[in-house]
Amino acid sequence: MKVSTEKPFKIQKKIILQEIQDDFFIVVGLFLYALGVTGFLLPVKIPPGGVIGVASVIQWASEVLPIVRIPVFVSYFCINIVLLTISIKIFGFKFSLKTILGVCTLTFLLSFLPTIITKPLVADQPFMGCILGGILCGVGIGLVLTFKGSTGGTDIIALIINKYRHISIGKGLLICDVMVILSSFLVFHSVEKIVFGLVVLGVSSYTVDLVLNGTRQSVQFFIFSEKYEEIATAINEQAHRGCTLLDGTGWYSKKSVKVVVVMAKKTESITLFRIINAIDSNAFISQTSVIGVYGNGFDPLKA
Repeated sequence: MKVSTEKPFKIQKKIILQEIQDDFFIVVGLFLYALGVTGFLLPVKIPPGGVIGVASVIQWASEVLPIVRIPVFVSYFCINIVLLTISIKIFGFKFSLKTILGVCTLTFLLSFLPTIITKPLVADQPFMGCILGGILCGVGIGLVLTFKGSTGGTDIIALIINKYRHISIGKGLLICDVMVILSSFLVFHSVEKIVFGLVVLGVSSYTVDLVLNGTRQSVQFFIFSEKYEEIATAINEQAHRGCTLLDGTGWYSKKSVKVVVVMAKKTESITLFRIINAIDSNAFISQTSVIGVYGNGFDPLKA
């Protein structure tokens, strides 16, 4: 008996197209991030935080000290070589592939954009530059993380904190990056630079949370499909979320139906939709936001 390979081929094709789409938005996010850094922050010597902030301080220190000037992209790339090892161990090689893509792409952008942008995009208005630069950086990082990528650096540390603690990624980035901002005082001896850097950090962290729906709101799915067994199994194995099957009756058709109930985080919604669509594009889905979900995999129960 000949086994049809048409369905697996279609599912594989969808997966490939989704990966291409993810990579595209990751590159867009990286471009926005690099534009915010090179167009608004570095030209006026405002430390942006993160590994790029460390690399910026290294470059500015090398300009003051009688040593060879070390460009931002060189330090950024070298530091991330070490951090990628941690990423592979904790998040797996598949996630690290996108991290490698992010690091290599951002390294290229940080080396290329300064050759085009030689002056601040907002001249003589450092505070406005902080706001616009922070927004661009936040939107860029948010896009990258939404599509399962990473810019490397303190993003990896923030993701680790988010994985094991109930702290949003934006707050994790804020905690990790404050020390980087403060370190710029060793080079400039300027409190003003630190204040501007903290403004950028606050704006970008808040923007990241907005992009990622960082209120940590959860969602509830009701999935009606004749292929409920395949969908429930795929959600278990691919999204690593539990499912509950409910018995129902269609009142108009008077037919018995199975309803798959899934609780998930908002950031996982796109993954669930992709799983369901790949198995049954005609499934009927209801998604609602819930105020709080407590228990294993969600927030701890609070008395």
